[in-house]
Amino acid sequence: MPVFGQGIVPAGSYGGANLGGELNAVTRRAFVPKMIVQLYNSTPFAASLLSTAQSATGGVSSISIPVQGNPYVNTQYSDYTGTFSQPADLQGAFLAEFNLKVLITPIPFLGMEGLVQLDHAVIPLIEARMNDATNSMILTITNSLYGNSSNMNQIIGLPGAVDDGTQMATYGNINRATSNTWFQSKVYYNTGAAVNPTRQNVLQWIAGTVKNCGEVPTYGLCGPGTWTLLAQDFVGQETYVVTPDSAFSDDGNEGDGIKAAFRALMVGGVPVYMDPYCPEGTLWLPNTNYMNLYVHEQASFAFTGFESLLPNWQLGFVGAVVTAAELVNGKPKASTQVKNLNYITL
Repeated sequence: MPVFGQGIVPAGSYGGANLGGELNAVTRRAFVPKMIVQLYNSTPFAASLLSTAQSATGGVSSISIPVQGNPYVNTQYSDYTGTFSQPADLQGAFLAEFNLKVLITPIPFLGMEGLVQLDHAVIPLIEARMNDATNSMILTITNSLYGNSSNMNQIIGLPGAVDDGTQMATYGNINRATSNTWFQSKVYYNTGAAVNPTRQNVLQWIAGTVKNCGEVPTYGLCGPGTWTLLAQDFVGQETYVVTPDSAFSDDGNEGDGIKAAFRALMVGGVPVYMDPYCPEGTLWLPNTNYMNLYVHEQASFAFTGFESLLPNWQLGFVGAVVTAAELVNGKPKASTQVKNLNYITL
């Protein structure tokens, strides 16, 4: 519906003449030839996983990772005699097994739509659907990455991959709730009143991760409100050193002004990022040396091609974009989850 009576377009009748209707009848619209998407947000966690995704193939438990949970040998002290106890045959190896989860996005293409848009499309609808298929699948994957620990037909996300057995007792076909506690992650519940995500607290949780596994997490992830509350603990301590006769910015551009605040908050050498899809009040400290998104080599956002709908007595086509993937954490104890944090409502 045209917008009449605003700006340079008349409202309609002037002196009995429908000038607005006349202009609408004889004037083309000046379309902007691009679709501006309003639905999706960027997500650093999904972007990181997709950029370092590992290839998987077929088979039952197509991602199988041998993991050592117990020692193979028993080291002991001796004396001048050099005697030692008889060695036992100890089981140290276990097999963590994962199956890929499949996502399917069907894409319709009606025959009449193609005829109408041929050589006259500002935005070809079929191209918009193809572009939206990828965005929709990434959004679905991201929601699972932050929310799923129970639906076995969906990608098991951080609530299951970084857990102490409370949310997911069996992970990778290894029971970690009552046995095999070496396959648990460190979880800080912060029972009682919620805790502020300060530099001191985040450093303590990072140190707890190192104590649990001997390694530093790769980065931290939290919601925008949680991240902003942590950032306020930095901003209040900022100091500006202004040198006379010099610019505030590194590139010498005086108009850039003094730089303040941060895009990533560095605590103990670990950058903490905000992710708009991360639930507020939770901090994740993953270790991507052992956590990867595995994607099937033949089903990595693969398009099936279009097939005719004539057998259904319809002039048109249908295709699908298919992805088979799973988030795999081969060493859960190297990652940490922190719950019940305060956050700012944005």
